[in-house]
Amino acid sequence: MRGVGERWLAAAYAGSPWLALLRPLEGLYRVAVARRSAAYAAGRREVWHAPVPVIVVGNLTLGGTGKSPLVAWLVRHLVACGWRPGIISRGYGGKSAAYPLLVDDQTLAAQCGDEPRMLADQAGVPVVADPDRPRGARRLLAEGCDILISDDGLQHLALGRDLELVVVDGARGFGNGRCLPAGPLREPLSRLGGVDAVVVNGEPAFPPPAGAFRMGLAPVAWRRLGDGERRALSPLPFDGPVHAVAGIGRPARFFETLAGLGVEAMPHPFGDHHAYRAAELAFDDGRPLVMTAKDAVKCRGLAPTDSWVLEVEAAPDPAFVRWFEERLAALCPPPADTRDDMNSRAGGAPAHHQE
Repeated sequence: MRGVGERWLAAAYAGSPWLALLRPLEGLYRVAVARRSAAYAAGRREVWHAPVPVIVVGNLTLGGTGKSPLVAWLVRHLVACGWRPGIISRGYGGKSAAYPLLVDDQTLAAQCGDEPRMLADQAGVPVVADPDRPRGARRLLAEGCDILISDDGLQHLALGRDLELVVVDGARGFGNGRCLPAGPLREPLSRLGGVDAVVVNGEPAFPPPAGAFRMGLAPVAWRRLGDGERRALSPLPFDGPVHAVAGIGRPARFFETLAGLGVEAMPHPFGDHHAYRAAELAFDDGRPLVMTAKDAVKCRGLAPTDSWVLEVEAAPDPAFVRWFEERLAALCPPPADTRDDMNSRAGGAPAHHQE
């Protein structure tokens, strides 16, 4: 990991003693967060409520936790159930001349951000990048979406929500349990008491919150960067050791996954949302280059065309799937076309929105 920010984040998760010097600033930060939340709750700041269900997927900590794979899984599940979902993202790391920005095939990661670009490629549903989430949500409604997913939207309180899902990295947990800048928390741990579900990504190295669900990330295929050709996980589509780059929240997760697949990798970790340069992807030893899907959207035209991308998908526990279907059914009726189809098959009997 590179840079002062990455070194600080590593210290925050490790609980380095010197962070105690920052606790007076943490107190000020906590006061600011509490006042902001109270302003929205009391109506002093406006909350816009969409006419369709809104699901927020976020986290309490800085750094990646696996939110985007869960967002992609939710989209696939909703589409299979007859919904027309759309994804709203702040578009971190991107800069557009105008917002809201509807991500299409020609939109670059530099415009919309790496995660919106990746999700648009993976999910095949409307994705909008906009720092103003209510405005972006209205753009998705104009696209005909009947349910919205706000990626990394837990702290974006201007957009009302029907379900809040918090994803936690099982390896890093909540670090030292302190808020910024004395720790990695964006909000105090007490915030978990107000969310609808906590999903722990990977084997937890800490006592998980009561009632938390489990989720894993499952590798599903290799994809060649140049032409998009997909290959099975085994046999490996390359020979010998490889160079592996990862500019995600916890690069070690990617390198661990490669080792589990039997890949001998020379790791090259970068900071989350890293903006790559061609020189960082050029190696003169002839070894193949592998990367994450999030990196791939920024490496087109920079990395060798015969580089390989490891595709992964979220694999939540069946208990979470059942819980999600029950909560969604309680929130709203199923889409009209799904309801009509289910009624016709049941002879007009009332239908419930389930797979």
